[in-house]
Amino acid sequence: MPGRADAPRALALVIPAYRAVASVGDVVTRARRVTPGARCYVVDDGSDDGTAAAARAAGAQVLSHPTNRGKGLALATGIARAVADGAAVLVTLDADGQHVPEEIPKLIEPVARGAADLVLGARPRSGRMPLGRRLTNWLSAALASRLGAPISDAQTGFRAFTRALALAVQPSESRYDYETAFLLGALAAGYRVASVAVATVYTGERSHFRYVADTWRLARVFSRYGRRIVLGVGGGQSI
Repeated sequence: MPGRADAPRALALVIPAYRAVASVGDVVTRARRVTPGARCYVVDDGSDDGTAAAARAAGAQVLSHPTNRGKGLALATGIARAVADGAAVLVTLDADGQHVPEEIPKLIEPVARGAADLVLGARPRSGRMPLGRRLTNWLSAALASRLGAPISDAQTGFRAFTRALALAVQPSESRYDYETAFLLGALAAGYRVASVAVATVYTGERSHFRYVADTWRLARVFSRYGRRIVLGVGGGQSI
């Protein structure tokens, strides 16, 4: 059936959530609809607004942090649980509705058929993307591409990847830098990375991304691979 994806082997959806009571239920419902048989984990990162209850009512398995610990640690918690439960393919997406759940099948298809280890949902760098995010997105993509594979969106949280990659790359970063560290780690280790174009919904709600602090954290992650980036040395493969 078009727009649906029967779970490839064991598929897990991991959704980090913080104060997302208004949107998380809809995200979970739509994601489960297009991935019948998949396990859906929502990691409630210390919300105080009913996020956990909304996610649970929509059919997700809720993992809770007692306090807000950051998106990166929420992702790490969800990924670790999914792997422990036997997931072979994992998808991450945000709880705020920015990622369109109906596009999950596009991301998992290359992974499910063994053509990629990591698939990035690449957002259009258009005027709808906030200017500050557009600039950091362009720069991070350009730098990440120096590690061996063309990357059009290094900061996207809409991703599909294999169990093997989840086990091999486990960043210690705790906030938005986690996703960048995961991508750069995968590229440096020579994993196959692909991108698919996805739509993105900007609702105008306040982002939890803190431009100064989180941009500084991203810079520190890139500095770890500084020599490889300057020399254009990396093991990443595109498909």
